Amino acid sequence: MAIDSHQKSKFKAQAHKLKPVVIIGQKGLHSTLMEEIENALSHHELIKLKIPGRSEEISSTVKKISDSTGAEFIQRIGGTVILYRKKPVDHT
Repeated sequence: MAIDSHQKSKFKAQAHKLKPVVIIGQKGLHSTLMEEIENALSHHELIKLKIPGRSEEISSTVKKISDSTGAEFIQRIGGTVILYRKKPVDHT
């Protein structure tokens, strides 16, 4: 699902007040952390992450997370990243 610029602007405004729900530490991206990110996306849809490192490392980490979770990249400011993934519709 591609997010248009209007939706991205709306998500950026909503994310402004959010605190990072996941902070990636020295151990980097590992399976437990990926589970935590997956759970945060399932629960909140719009999340903020804190990722340390150089620009290239942050970009690579964001790509890995997006590819693995199906989340859409919204914005990156320094090491702070905003991701969005719509909750699946529950037909029960």
